[in-house]
Amino acid sequence: MSILGSSTALEAYRHSLTGISPLKADDERELAARYRDGDQVAGRKLIEASLPFVITVATEYRRWGVALEDLIQQGNLGLLKAAMRFNPERDCRLITYAVYWIRAEIRDYVVRAYRLVRIGGSKSERRALRAYRRTREDDPEKLAALSGVTPERAAKLLPMLKQRDVSLDAAPDGESTPLERLRDPNVSPEDETIEHDEDARTRGRIDAAMTQLSQRERWILERRLMGEDEVTLEALGRTLGISKERVRQIEARALQKLRGALSDLAA
Repeated sequence: MSILGSSTALEAYRHSLTGISPLKADDERELAARYRDGDQVAGRKLIEASLPFVITVATEYRRWGVALEDLIQQGNLGLLKAAMRFNPERDCRLITYAVYWIRAEIRDYVVRAYRLVRIGGSKSERRALRAYRRTREDDPEKLAALSGVTPERAAKLLPMLKQRDVSLDAAPDGESTPLERLRDPNVSPEDETIEHDEDARTRGRIDAAMTQLSQRERWILERRLMGEDEVTLEALGRTLGISKERVRQIEARALQKLRGALSDLAA
């Protein structure tokens, strides 16, 4: 159930955050460490201290035609994901780490919810869009008659049709343009941290799965898949004193076992 179901609820939510102050670095590390150990109360305090920041980020996307309360909720989801992954041992504050996750969740929602993606999926909807732009007709029955959509569909389209178009190049009130706020093609520090963590987890899973193979199976896979230079089945067969076909059979069996072990570890 939505915690921000109306403008009144949004104002009440904002008011509830007015007494929240940012955490000091030492307090944040302590709460984060306790949260990683399973202390849910510490996790709640850690997350609540960053909720006002989510509103600040969500406000940047308010001109995309999506309700601010929806953006805030998606940003809060990103904050929660970041808090669950945050490592207090790194020289990095939670907000610095979380901004990637907050923006990612909001952007993903904007892409899915942005009205120009959702409108125009059929000829009748495109006619409804053109009819509204031409006549500004806001009666569902009349718009349905003009475009050929059902009155029920017209009623659902109208709230989206009434929202303003958003220009990627417009920069109202001296703010940065929406285009400038799209994801930077360069790798961000948050991306590098996440990629490094994921690589480490992947290597750990592979190393654990490799221990379930026989010595000969590991030896073959290491040279076939993990070396800098590709080694042929024939060359491995000569080294082991067996046929190329036998090496292929051992490799296929080892790969099957490795896939099964990785699936078990990921479950």
